[in-house]
Amino acid sequence: MTQIDASALTVEGIRSARQAIEYCYAQGWTDGLPVVPPLPEFVDEFLAHTRRHPEEVVVRMDHLHRQCTVRQAAINAVMAGCRPEYFPVVLAALDAFHQLGTALVQSTTGQALLVVVNGPVRKQLGFNCTENIFGPGDRPNATVGRALRLVIMNALGVRPHEFDQSTHGTPAKYSCCIAENEEESPWEPLHVERGFAPETSTVTVQFIRSDLHVEHRSTQVPEEILLTIADSMSYAGGIYEAPPYNRNSGSVVVLGPEHAQIIARRGWSKQDVRQFLWEHFGKPKRELRRFGKILGLEEEPEEAFIHTAQSPEAILLVVAGAANAGVSTVCSNFAWRRATCPIEEPLPS
Repeated sequence: MTQIDASALTVEGIRSARQAIEYCYAQGWTDGLPVVPPLPEFVDEFLAHTRRHPEEVVVRMDHLHRQCTVRQAAINAVMAGCRPEYFPVVLAALDAFHQLGTALVQSTTGQALLVVVNGPVRKQLGFNCTENIFGPGDRPNATVGRALRLVIMNALGVRPHEFDQSTHGTPAKYSCCIAENEEESPWEPLHVERGFAPETSTVTVQFIRSDLHVEHRSTQVPEEILLTIADSMSYAGGIYEAPPYNRNSGSVVVLGPEHAQIIARRGWSKQDVRQFLWEHFGKPKRELRRFGKILGLEEEPEEAFIHTAQSPEAILLVVAGAANAGVSTVCSNFAWRRATCPIEEPLPS
């Protein structure tokens, strides 16, 4: 266990900090966990890391008559525990969120925002792209994702028991930010695939419902790995039962480096992987009938394979995690649009 030197702390200081934290709880500013009190001088430090005007609107939620400015984003990034230098990443993620459209944050399915960081900023700021990418322990990942959720709750007003209509929700709604493991990926990085230069840092944002562990450690055959992943993508509970989403969903496939390298060694490209997964993403109508999920499919032949996605492009591929096991992850969703935005370059010192 890391040794903690508490010699610099005073009883008075701790009591004052606790009072400030309790004040934030009383104002309804938290996600249920303690936040950093957003003192004006802290907020100013964050604003000093962007060229954007503090009153510029970053995200709008017109039907709720709510919006988030750069200043409000800074306040919530402070509360989330970000360092000031993370703030351009938070702003880029909010830009991407705005491009996606904000309405799904109120969905009964409990949509979370997955943030994928690419480019040099991963190493510059210490984003985790290897072990435990969906887990705790890395401040940039944890706090950047959390800042988005606090913006959604505080600036846009989408809070539990109010405008957040999630039936169950997901732990990913606290924070869900990963970085791509570009160094161990056999293919071009996500942001390059999406039209950015390798030296440009970006964030890609997409809504997800949940993540599902996928394991296959005993094969070197790409088709066997990908069939296992496609089967995990196609679980009955993840298939929406009504048009248009029963044929217009998508998935985020986070390939572990070991799986990705096995597949690439056999000559498969990213597009090959997407095509194969799409061809097996879904179920025959006769199986869907067993689950009572055939609304809108009445005219289809009983043996017809019902694709859950309209095209291979509905499947987002990311290589991330550690190269220590044959493990990947599938993140389900029913709204497959995503947006990628560049991260503002740091201001000169």
